[in-house]
Amino acid sequence: MRWNEMSNKRQAALLTLVSVELALTATAAVDLWSRPRDEVRGRKAWWWLGIFVQPVGPVAYLLWGRGRSPRA
Repeated sequence: MRWNEMSNKRQAALLTLVSVELALTATAAVDLWSRPRDEVRGRKAWWWLGIFVQPVGPVAYLLWGRGRSPRA
């Protein structure tokens, strides 16, 4: 189905889902980039591949990939 063949509600729903997916992926990527290796559960390289598996990759990283930060 082409974009101009979709109803306004379907277009809005699709734009909302794409926006959420992009926001989650960007959040996971920024966090993974800035987080030290010892604060990531598992290998960072695997998480880099994983966060681009939509839609579960970014959510999995944000829920399970981040280790606890050491307390100062």
